[in-house]
Amino acid sequence: MAQTFIVKGSVVTNASDNDFGRAQFVRITATGDTTAVLEESNGSTVIGQVYLEDGDTVIIEKHPAEKITCPTSKASAVGSPRS
Repeated sequence: MAQTFIVKGSVVTNASDNDFGRAQFVRITATGDTTAVLEESNGSTVIGQVYLEDGDTVIIEKHPAEKITCPTSKASAVGSPRS
């Protein structure tokens, strides 16, 4: 199924404590089995996690100050077609 989204930033490989330019939406594609971690702005308080298998793609909605860590992945800031 095709996805429509607005590209808002560069691709980041293996994101670590990254707020993606304070983006509200971040698209992540796993390049191997991995766990994406959403963290508070302090980078140490975990809000939630999602497991991704190699090749899975998700779009995570977050608060602009929140950060994402996701080894073995490619990720970028995106926007909703409605935003």
